[in-house]
Amino acid sequence: MSTIRADGTVFGFDVGARRIGIAVGSRFGHGARALAVIDVHDGQPDWHAIDRLRQEWKPDGIIVGDPMTLDGGDQPIRRRAHRFARELRARYRLPVLLMDERSSSVEAAQRFAEQRAEGRRRRRDAAALDAMAAAIILERWLAAPDDAFALPAD
Repeated sequence: MSTIRADGTVFGFDVGARRIGIAVGSRFGHGARALAVIDVHDGQPDWHAIDRLRQEWKPDGIIVGDPMTLDGGDQPIRRRAHRFARELRARYRLPVLLMDERSSSVEAAQRFAEQRAEGRRRRRDAAALDAMAAAIILERWLAAPDDAFALPAD
């Protein structure tokens, strides 16, 4: 179950220890857009919030950012992201792919700064940075879907 429908709606996730950014997009839309930021408490995401978004948007697939180190290695947050991706796959029975997310947070911060300079964002909007990073991850997948990879089998 690793193929995502070409005409489908897709969720993107940027997994962090305290927050998870969520974006939505499709190959036939206008790219990806930041959707929400949910909190993580005691290592568990707010599943009720994710369930509500899934019910509203009915995604056909999920892209989870793969936070490897700059040299492509493992780190604790990467294991957390892979665990979260497995939970998404088991919970929603949807195709889940991983996409390299290196520097997505830096790019999100740069976009946010540009939007602030243009007057389109305020400092209080900074909480949306995680969702913006999720949109960048999803945009990368939309631009190069063959660069994503499936989770290893359980």
